[in-house]
Amino acid sequence: MVRPTHHFICRQCGAVHPQWTGKCPDCGTWDAMEQHAVDRSANQDQQRGSALVLDQVAKATPITELAQDIVPRVPTTIAELDRVLGGSNGDQGIVPGSVVLLGGDPGIGKSTLMLQAADGLASTGETVLYVSSEESVQQTQLRARRLGAAAENLFVLADTNLARILDQVRTVKPAVLVVDSIQMAYKGDLDAGPGSVAQLRACCSELVYLSKASGVATFLVGHVTKEGRLAGPRLLEHMVDTVLYFEGDRYHSHRIVRATKNRFGTTLEVGLFQMTERGLSQVSDSSSLLAAEYRTMSGSVICPVVHGSRCMLAELQALTVTGILGAVKRKVSGLDPHRLAMLIAVLEKRGGLRLADQDVFASSAGGVKIAEPAADLAIALAIAGAHYNRGLEPGTSAIGEIGLGGEVRAVQQVEQRYAEAARMGFTQIVGPPSITQPPAGCELLTVKKVDEALQLLS
Repeated sequence: MVRPTHHFICRQCGAVHPQWTGKCPDCGTWDAMEQHAVDRSANQDQQRGSALVLDQVAKATPITELAQDIVPRVPTTIAELDRVLGGSNGDQGIVPGSVVLLGGDPGIGKSTLMLQAADGLASTGETVLYVSSEESVQQTQLRARRLGAAAENLFVLADTNLARILDQVRTVKPAVLVVDSIQMAYKGDLDAGPGSVAQLRACCSELVYLSKASGVATFLVGHVTKEGRLAGPRLLEHMVDTVLYFEGDRYHSHRIVRATKNRFGTTLEVGLFQMTERGLSQVSDSSSLLAAEYRTMSGSVICPVVHGSRCMLAELQALTVTGILGAVKRKVSGLDPHRLAMLIAVLEKRGGLRLADQDVFASSAGGVKIAEPAADLAIALAIAGAHYNRGLEPGTSAIGEIGLGGEVRAVQQVEQRYAEAARMGFTQIVGPPSITQPPAGCELLTVKKVDEALQLLS
């Protein structure tokens, strides 16, 4: 009998090393190596088996001889989720055989979204297996009853053993498999606890192989750490096809689904939801949700931002208070802190504001993360308005990128931004010179420098 050897796996990047090191040589993370035992004889048997399979099946084929079959996507009946998963307007949804990893904070609504999507798929005739590793069948039934999920093709399994889960997959033969959550699943032949690096690697590898070999679309639900990253090694994100993050504040009703990786679509789309007593409801009119509570005041500016194919009005807020010179605070929520620091420097140098002794707080209302440069002018006006205690005239929004010289630059997709601002009742738009004219009833207030824009504050 061959004695088992010990390997060390980095829980950050998933790299395998023969001995422990304080710092991972691959990703540079300190104190991230975890030990687990590996049976070398089992690995040799697996390698011999893999080689045998490759000799029998694997064959290189010229790309010109490959079949050009177009596999249609499977819609989840939840339009906002289908939008994030990608595809054309007439063919959005799940790609058969793909693996989707959904992450989010505890209690944010991941299980609710997955159960609603599973019920929607089952109601269209697709067989769906929902595996709950954190709740019993009775607890899952109570949630399904509250959500109104009662499709006949929806099968529920409460188990954490991967072997038994795969056995039920072979029995039920579902088109879609949901594992909630991947951190609780384990393989009995591994000498490691559920949620460890070794278990996550092994379980995810088995499920990915299952999806690619059988064509079963698989959803894996995962927890996130305090830093907002998926718990476990980053290798999980590399193994799956799509990584979705479910964002939002559990104390507010707004929820956002965002793709950070998508092999079959764009990562620019976002899906908007609102938590209700009957589960998650879709928000088709994003502007009415994010800017519904907007009131004209100092330090608050509306900006039409674009996420993928969707344009929405976002309310950008800022507040300045007297701080300690040399130890001022720069806090943001939903915005890029590095971009905010640049805008503050431009306002001091090009706009004449004294902010060196001011604490600056900036946020995006509604929980939407905004990183595009088109919001620079709105953020700058919000900061200057809070500092001077002034605001724009009612019905005014702002669009534009600000350079280090204080110039206001043009942005893309201005027609879509103008149309959305006019639709929501805004009659004036502050922005750079543009060859595109705003819709009738909406006036463009042209500014070339940031100091010209500050003069519009009243």
